[in-house]
Amino acid sequence: MGDDLLGHIVAQSNLYAHQHCAAKPDSYLARQQWTPLDVPEFLKFWALTMLMGIIKKPSIRSYWSSSPICSTPIYPQSMSRRRYENILRFMHFSDNSLCPPREHPQFDRLYKIRPLITHFAARFAEAYTPGRNICVDESLMKYKGRLGFKQYIPSKRSRYGVKVYKLCDSESGYTQAFRVYEGKDSSLDPPGCPEHMGTSGKIVWDLLFPLMNKGYHLYLDNFYTSVPLFKLLYCFDTAACGTVRKNRVGFPAQLVHTRLKRRETSALRQEELLAVKYRDKKDVYLLSTIHTERSVEVSVRGRAERIRKPVCIKDYNR
Repeated sequence: MGDDLLGHIVAQSNLYAHQHCAAKPDSYLARQQWTPLDVPEFLKFWALTMLMGIIKKPSIRSYWSSSPICSTPIYPQSMSRRRYENILRFMHFSDNSLCPPREHPQFDRLYKIRPLITHFAARFAEAYTPGRNICVDESLMKYKGRLGFKQYIPSKRSRYGVKVYKLCDSESGYTQAFRVYEGKDSSLDPPGCPEHMGTSGKIVWDLLFPLMNKGYHLYLDNFYTSVPLFKLLYCFDTAACGTVRKNRVGFPAQLVHTRLKRRETSALRQEELLAVKYRDKKDVYLLSTIHTERSVEVSVRGRAERIRKPVCIKDYNR
């Protein structure tokens, strides 16, 4: 975290504490008389909190235990338990008094943490330049509390949590850009994106926009892949490859109805766009503006034999 963000968190935490004490002067927390927080003390608080992820204990109070068996001296030496709990109680990132009401057109479900999202989104883009191959997919951050846009995705490791759309470097896995999913009724209007583009296309456009016209190769799964999106990205010097659902608008029906034996391939091309059908254990459909219909030999895991696969499938899997 940069000094600007730390200063913002400290200022908002102090403001929230004063607002709480003014609204509830008779409360226990107000009677304690809040001592203003500063950046060095907040860094101590943050370090102790991070350390709790390494030293596992059943409760916050147990970290300040004086028992010779359970004691961790760094905690009471750094700050009192009461002070730690007060900072935790009042840690804040946005001024509640400025939050638009729920019925307001500019209402933001993520208003309370929007400064954090904005800060890290900018820093992620500045800190690293991805390689040529990039991908867009979704990730799930584990969360089981009460939340209106919490997702259940059984295929993910966490299953319950907050869904995040991410643009990542294919080789290192570095997150270059991200967008938090706020519910299906949330509006999405990225700059320069045509109105006819669907929701999945707008997500890709929003994440990819700063990297357009730079010659990147984008890989997608079948949630995002579509003929209009690939043609549009190609106009902005961004080639793409991805698995595609066979009922997507514009995908050639002739290819869908072609019957193939196992390991056989069929392909059709329309200008820059290549459509591929490959029969493995089941039919696999791909679109690409990167590849030709060329096939290559690949090894089979656990077997000595080698088989031929379209190079677009090999690159997509890698």
